[in-house]
Amino acid sequence: MVSDVRTRPYTPKTNGKAERFIQTALREWAYTKAYTHSDGRTAELPIWLHRYNWHRPHGSLKARTPISRLGLPEDNLLRLHS
Repeated sequence: MVSDVRTRPYTPKTNGKAERFIQTALREWAYTKAYTHSDGRTAELPIWLHRYNWHRPHGSLKARTPISRLGLPEDNLLRLHS
């Protein structure tokens, strides 16, 4: 499920992050391959989001994943990662 998160208007710091995420999503998910139907693209979104948050190194996080920012112990990470 995708939550409805909004950024404040005209806030470069947060809007820049949102715009960067959109660029990455378009490049790495939406237009990676030709989908025969939008349902196929939609079905791939949760898979891509999982990879983005749990496995993809991020330059702004010194090659760590976003989930690493939570500072959870390993046993919690394994429990969450299913």
